[in-house]
Amino acid sequence: MDDAGFAVRGKDIALLRRIEERVLWLASWTIHNANHLRESRDGLKVGGHQASCASMTTLMTALYFAALRPQDRVAVKPHASPVFHAIQHLYGRQSLDQLQRFRALGGAQSYPSRTKDQDDVDFSTGSVGLGVAMTAFASLTQDYLAARGAVKPDAMGRMISLLGDAELDEGNIYEALIEACKHDVRNTWWIVDYNRQSLDATTSDRMFTRYGEIFEAAGWTVETLKWSKRQREAFARSGGAALQAWIENAPNDLYSALTYQGGAAWRERLNADLADDKPALKLIASYDDEDLALLMTELGGHCMETVLEAFARAAEDDAPRFFIAYTVKGWRLPFQGHKDNHAGLMNPSQIAELRQRLGVRDGQEWDVLSGIADNEATAIRRLVETAPFAGRTDGRKVAPRVATPSAETLLKAVEGEGEQSTQTAFGKVMFEIAKGQDEFAGRVVTTSPDVTVSTNLGGFVNRRGVFHRRAHEDVFKSRRIPSAQVWSMAETGQHVELGIAENNLFIALAALGLSAPLFGERLFPVGTLYDPFIARGLDALNYACYQDARFLLVATPSGLTLAPEGGAHQSIGTPLIGMSQPGLDSYEPAFADETAVLMAHAFERIQAEQGGSTYLRLSTRVIPQPARADDDWKAGAVAGGYWLRKPAADARLALVYSGAIAPEALDAFEQLLEDEPGAGLLAVTSPDVLHADWTAAGRARWTGGEARRSTAETLLDALPPAASLVTVIDGSPAALSWLGSVRGQRVRALGMESFGQSGDLPDLYAKYRLDAEAILDACADLLV
Repeated sequence: MDDAGFAVRGKDIALLRRIEERVLWLASWTIHNANHLRESRDGLKVGGHQASCASMTTLMTALYFAALRPQDRVAVKPHASPVFHAIQHLYGRQSLDQLQRFRALGGAQSYPSRTKDQDDVDFSTGSVGLGVAMTAFASLTQDYLAARGAVKPDAMGRMISLLGDAELDEGNIYEALIEACKHDVRNTWWIVDYNRQSLDATTSDRMFTRYGEIFEAAGWTVETLKWSKRQREAFARSGGAALQAWIENAPNDLYSALTYQGGAAWRERLNADLADDKPALKLIASYDDEDLALLMTELGGHCMETVLEAFARAAEDDAPRFFIAYTVKGWRLPFQGHKDNHAGLMNPSQIAELRQRLGVRDGQEWDVLSGIADNEATAIRRLVETAPFAGRTDGRKVAPRVATPSAETLLKAVEGEGEQSTQTAFGKVMFEIAKGQDEFAGRVVTTSPDVTVSTNLGGFVNRRGVFHRRAHEDVFKSRRIPSAQVWSMAETGQHVELGIAENNLFIALAALGLSAPLFGERLFPVGTLYDPFIARGLDALNYACYQDARFLLVATPSGLTLAPEGGAHQSIGTPLIGMSQPGLDSYEPAFADETAVLMAHAFERIQAEQGGSTYLRLSTRVIPQPARADDDWKAGAVAGGYWLRKPAADARLALVYSGAIAPEALDAFEQLLEDEPGAGLLAVTSPDVLHADWTAAGRARWTGGEARRSTAETLLDALPPAASLVTVIDGSPAALSWLGSVRGQRVRALGMESFGQSGDLPDLYAKYRLDAEAILDACADLLV
């Protein structure tokens, strides 16, 4: 065939089939080695999903050795990780040592990982469904960059996901599909390994028609790869229509059971069910048991010609494609079709039988071309070397650094008001950025799940517009209807508006935050949402951080301080989420100037070599702003804390606060000074950064690293060892209670430990013991 971007000659089909066999072998052997040959010191099963790998080998061989181009990006089905690593090994991009240490420390990962695998993984996978959605948002990111000329038309890649049919039960896939439809996403292929089995059982019958209908309704082209060339030829013979109809109507569980039992079982059942159809019986009798079993199980997803033809058709345009590739879970392995095969492992005799059947020589199991004649081996090497994907040399691109605004520059946006909220400060800073004409301002991209206005991004969007592939006029503006939101829609827009789905927000941030390594273009993504709803997308947030995507997450409003909204919207545990999430530094500034300084830090951190993402937990509460005597606090705000009022050398107590509860802490502190004039007031802008620094400093002492004192230790050194701490935060008290462990000090930790309710701040703070009176009561307990 010779179609749109790749050509496969007839003689290469045989070579691709041979490659596929060796990919199957190497993946199976890698898992077998990890479970049966490598020393086990803990007695735990290593695992590796040989059956899930076997159903994908044709699809992945056709993709990686024929259809895939250097600029294309793939999210591999989590349980097909060994197949991916075997293919990378054939390309010389994965070492034998990594395969031999599969699922061991420092070896190839259980599921493809951008950050932990040594070969070139495009998208991490693992939490099923997220890698699928990621490709849609990566395509949207590519469209965003292409609209700015940063990705040229001839360099546009396809964003491809290989997924299992059980993944289609994940709701986030359909949330992403809806968003992809809204944004007219292109260059996206989702290839379903439709083996009709999940971890526990066979899947529901006839769902494939429903999946196709769903994707067609969303504007995708659906390609169903149901029948192999072998089957189509058989169906064309006399009696073939009846055989085809039998397969069409067979329940999934019956088909799977017969697949496991083999040719004799197939013959017995077919002869019984088609007893009145002489042409069909004659057709069945023309095959021996082995060939009959092959005829019945070599479905379209296992036929190299069928798969390649479908990929070639899809390569003719950039329309999104949904491939339903019928396969058999565990195809050609001894437990093919068995409903318990998900985590099944071949025993030594079974792997030996597979080795013999595939012609791999005993003792040469790691040699991919073992047992293959020299002339065929040479042809295979040539095919691999000349495959389009072999031309990839820069899978991990590097983007040039961009000058980011200084803290002093952003501070100017929030100066001059005696009272304001941190959410307002965020909006002012973003509006100031929107007015800029520098490269940084042009690379900021914002996104939000339908809360753009209520999270104070409106000013930025008014100036920078909404990204849309086709220009769309603001009808309210053209009809002269007053509105604070003047949102022009065009390819030049810098805001990506999303529907109400927090999973989509975090996956969009993951894609935008990987623009540098994926496309060689740096973006500075800023995403906003309501703080309580971080929990709704937490799996996707973790997924984004696991890939080392870089972004600024702004969650507002937060806590009990969102008083009238009631308990459903009053976040309690988000400070702990921020503390526990790797790759994400969380901050909770109390004041506008702190917010500006931390935003400057976050933007620079996005492109720092050892940087990461940042989460700001903000508030709508308007509070008085402090008069600063100097700039010493700025470094402390970034480091996690600073003394707003330094304690005396003989202090018996210090108040520690974080975030919007600052006025209550200040009120209590002023009253406390009447009896304890030496008391201190510690502002903690980040329990997360302070805690991480403290544990890292301690760990260095245990592991022989450089001895140093942590920021928390240095701050608390200002207090006598016997001094006590009262901590207060509008969130879980555990976020600050750990400070007592730094120097062994007594602590009373105030915060939220139950769902709140509607009310005004005086009532709610009093009820939940966050007001000045409660703080003073805690002080009195410690001073007795």
